[in-house]
Amino acid sequence: MTAGLPTDAVSACRCVLLVDDEAMVREATAQWLQLCGFHVVSCAGAREALAQLSDHWPGVLLTDVRMPEMDGMTLMREARQRVAELPVILLTAHGDVDMAISAMHEGAYDFIEKPYVPDRLAETVQRACDKRRLTLENQRLQQDLASRSGLDARLIGISPAISRVRDEIMTLAQLDTNVIIYGETGTGKELVAQCLHEFSRRGRKPFVPINCGAIPENLIESELFGHEAGAFTGASKRRIGKFEYASGGTLFLDEIESMPQPLQVKLLRALQEGVIERLGANQAIPVDLRVVAAAKVDLRDEDNFREDLFYRLCVSELHLPALRDRIDDVPLLFAHYVARAASDHDREPRPLSDHDIDALQSYAWPGNVRELKNVAVRFALDRRVSAAELLARGQAPLVTARLNQRNLPLAVQVAEFECQVIRQSLKNHAGNIKAVMEELDLPRRTLNQKMQRYGISRSEFAPRDSDQ
Repeated sequence: MTAGLPTDAVSACRCVLLVDDEAMVREATAQWLQLCGFHVVSCAGAREALAQLSDHWPGVLLTDVRMPEMDGMTLMREARQRVAELPVILLTAHGDVDMAISAMHEGAYDFIEKPYVPDRLAETVQRACDKRRLTLENQRLQQDLASRSGLDARLIGISPAISRVRDEIMTLAQLDTNVIIYGETGTGKELVAQCLHEFSRRGRKPFVPINCGAIPENLIESELFGHEAGAFTGASKRRIGKFEYASGGTLFLDEIESMPQPLQVKLLRALQEGVIERLGANQAIPVDLRVVAAAKVDLRDEDNFREDLFYRLCVSELHLPALRDRIDDVPLLFAHYVARAASDHDREPRPLSDHDIDALQSYAWPGNVRELKNVAVRFALDRRVSAAELLARGQAPLVTARLNQRNLPLAVQVAEFECQVIRQSLKNHAGNIKAVMEELDLPRRTLNQKMQRYGISRSEFAPRDSDQ
């Protein structure tokens, strides 16, 4: 906090450094601004004012132009050298208008002619204070991002939810056990898997990702275990599989719920015995690796997923929060991706307005961090649109608690109500899917589809062992 200023004025950036050599004008202006809710520091001259300024002055400079010793123009230049992007408002006599316009070209925020209209003065000062607050907030976000290192720099956020995830990662990284990561699409499951690898004893060995849902069923066995030349039509030469390549490191199996059952049997054998066989070969090849699997749904509820494989993989579990459940992290994450996109394209990062920040924190983020990143890149590269406009194009439901429901379309209100009913039923039945199906009279497939649409995971409501 700036010394001598009240905490509330600093936090709201409602401070005015007023400079005028005429005592009566200075006192009258200060009284009016104080009545309007501003904290005013009055100075009779430029030198006195400069002594008050610091890098993080939480407000604006309001100065007369014509003053002895140092005029307002010179004061503005010196002040902005000391305090970058400080809004400066000039009070000018009628004959100084040309000078004031010239000052605007040099970076002055605005000028007001004497005798000024009190309401216009207050409005101009308020707008300048808002601009200053946004500047300081963006500086704080950038400093926060720049000061982060290690895991804090990989998993960005200040919310309790993401802090818990970071703590769990550091604990699990040292255990070298197999892990299942649960989370909605776009929550960063692969990034978390990379962090588990990088901060473990295997960090210098390969991290090998494979998406089980993106590889055709007839090729996935070859992808995992490799093949010998001639093992099947088109196999012209030997190929090392992901298991063998990852030996010593970490194998990441994304969307493991989509793995075909016959392959689950072979995966289980490889994990139990620590050996694999390439297709078309009889030689057993030992492998030493850690398996981190990721799923969008609770594998306990998947009828096509082998129970024995589940228990082999599920030595430890890690549950990633949806972005709507860590909404306080959104401005920091957004600023991070805006800065990265601006740097990649040799541009200056765009500041966020109050309206932008409110829109970002009111949005439901159905695509989670992946969606946020895409919006941030578009925001960084297209200065014609605000973040709020970009989000409006997405047409995702907004977070109910932050909005007046009367302003929402009927379809959105119905979706929000349906989501709340399903979540409440899951809570009432401690995540028991069959009980929820009976209570809501829904087929299993329909319930699963709705849960996926609204980003609801059974694991949020199921009881967990205290040691997990």
